[in-house]
Amino acid sequence: MNLLRIAALMGAALAGTMVAHADSTAPAAPAAPDADPYVWLEDVTGAKPLEWVHARNAESAKELAQGADYQALEDGILKILDSNAKIPMIEKEGRFFYNLWRDAAHPRGLWRRTTLEEYRKAEPKWETVLDVDALGAAEKVGWVFHGATFLKPEHRLCLVHLSRGGSDAEVVREFDVETKTFVEGGFALPEAKSQVSWIDKDTVFVGTDFGPGSLTTSGYPRVAKIWKRGTPLAAAKTVYEGKPSDMDISAFHDQTKGFERDLVVRTPAFYVSETFLLGKDGKLRKIDLPDDAERSVFREWMLIQPRTPWTVAGKTYPAGSLLATRFDDYMAGKREITTLFAPTKTTSLVEFDWTRRNLIVKVLDDVKTRLFVMTPGTWTRRPLEGAPAIGSASVTAVDADESDDYFMFVTDFLTPTTLRLGAVGKAPETLKSSPAFFDASGLEVAQHFAVSKDGTRVPYFQVSRKGLKLDGTNPTLMTGYGGFEVSLLPRYDATAGYAWMSRGGVYVVANIRGGGEYGPQWHQAALTKNRLRAYEDFAAVAEDLAARKVTSPKHLGIEGGSNGGLLVGNMLVLYPKLLGAVVCQVPLLDMKRYSHLLAGASWMAEYGDPDKPEEWAFIKTFSPYQNVRKGETYPPTFFMTTTRDDRVHPGHARKMMAKMRDMGYDVRYFENTEGGHGAGADNRQAARFRALEYEFLWKTIR
Repeated sequence: MNLLRIAALMGAALAGTMVAHADSTAPAAPAAPDADPYVWLEDVTGAKPLEWVHARNAESAKELAQGADYQALEDGILKILDSNAKIPMIEKEGRFFYNLWRDAAHPRGLWRRTTLEEYRKAEPKWETVLDVDALGAAEKVGWVFHGATFLKPEHRLCLVHLSRGGSDAEVVREFDVETKTFVEGGFALPEAKSQVSWIDKDTVFVGTDFGPGSLTTSGYPRVAKIWKRGTPLAAAKTVYEGKPSDMDISAFHDQTKGFERDLVVRTPAFYVSETFLLGKDGKLRKIDLPDDAERSVFREWMLIQPRTPWTVAGKTYPAGSLLATRFDDYMAGKREITTLFAPTKTTSLVEFDWTRRNLIVKVLDDVKTRLFVMTPGTWTRRPLEGAPAIGSASVTAVDADESDDYFMFVTDFLTPTTLRLGAVGKAPETLKSSPAFFDASGLEVAQHFAVSKDGTRVPYFQVSRKGLKLDGTNPTLMTGYGGFEVSLLPRYDATAGYAWMSRGGVYVVANIRGGGEYGPQWHQAALTKNRLRAYEDFAAVAEDLAARKVTSPKHLGIEGGSNGGLLVGNMLVLYPKLLGAVVCQVPLLDMKRYSHLLAGASWMAEYGDPDKPEEWAFIKTFSPYQNVRKGETYPPTFFMTTTRDDRVHPGHARKMMAKMRDMGYDVRYFENTEGGHGAGADNRQAARFRALEYEFLWKTIR
């Protein structure tokens, strides 16, 4: 991925999607004036809150994690996660292909490498570069490997990112992959949400917690600096300072030979940014683009994605289009722009990636993948083979500095993921295929459309038994997200297949507004004051399933995590009569306090600012914590989170659980003590997290 795109999306993750920069062990912000009786649960590692957590965990374990059937379910999920037959995903660095491998013997993982010749074999020979489990044991820290940034072109030195327990906060250490040791006296950063980029062997850009005043209100770096080897971090030279109210400041060096550039990105809010070219004289030149447009640079080209209609040189380009221009010409004032893709009513741009001489573009047509390739200059567009009819394909360059080779990952709900190696102009070959982890022979996939409250057509995918009896009694699990322009695409979920679909459950993915399935306008339709549209869309899908007699409220369960946790939390309090069970994971729920908890301030472009009375007026309509009431009939609910989640504060789930429990509702709770914003720091933790979820749903809505 090119540097400007990385910069523009810095800190964004889906589950990628929401971002954070604060240690989850830090005390919460002071309680609001209208005192919240459960605010004490925001003290993440306090003795009293953790005592409460352990008590709730014990209750859930007693209810759900008992007996041979449950243990078989958890063991079965763990067997899938630990399987030696799964595809070892690789990334090329220099002449080697690197992989992080987790299994029963290596729960935190082996960072290892091999050659392409070896990788083609059924049983490749791997060379271990770093044993994360051994490192954690030696240092008595539960390290989780978060990747490495290599110095080109030698690809010998790298900056390794290690997380304590799976949180987003990381330590950064310089590592030599030839000696397989950390570099003594090398670049090293203490635990923080740092941003670091190589400039040369002895110099890096760095943004981190430099001390008081160096972070934004969102908890990200406010200052970007240049740091020289052998000097203290305090001596690093400031390149750019943002405002405290900004979301993030970052700086990057483009290592592409012949096109080396230094770039600084200021991100005032989630969907706006300013990018500057840093000259040799230390002066910054802003790239003259709309602040809400994404921009990326590769070699001589700059690609632009306007999020709203953009008029330049007398021509208007639609939101969601992909535009190309020569970077140096654009910086010199020329506005020769070519449209590479323009959205239609049913199509949207998803992603793109450069090979050495070509651009590969992925679009959606009614949430179905279409791939094409273009050659710069003429920009001739032609199809790229390999995308499934209903499914998803993703393409990444193997080494954009060297070749036109690409990896293609192909998947759908029922077909295990396949990794293919192709080259532009040649048919791709299959390198690896995942085994089938569940019997899909009797299942089928169909796409349907529901009609939302305002008449909008909302697509959803349904996976069910062939010849499904339409009598309203089928146990059905529906999931969604509806935020941050994230698209939910068909993919092979071995765990859901094993634990739900193969047992006879219907599985539904709803592509509601707030996501990116139909481009920026689909996302913007459910922003801030229009947030309820996302929940109206989800309700419309639930109603359509009932109208088609696939299921009925008694047999319909829903799940969602992160922003999806906010989705299902609102379904719980706004549409309880449509539901039979709710699984709410790592959620936002207290929208009055969210902007004061961890990275919440960085999401105000999505939800609004609750400290402004005129915005709280609409935010309170989708704040489950404030809207839960006594005397209602709510479906059984399971709240799940992790102590080490330093994106979405675990206080959201804790407080909602406590409040509903004290009101006498049917609720239960599980909090993993590690895992960050995911299900677990290792496969065993993830297996337990998922097994508890499916056991609850199967017992409740079957």
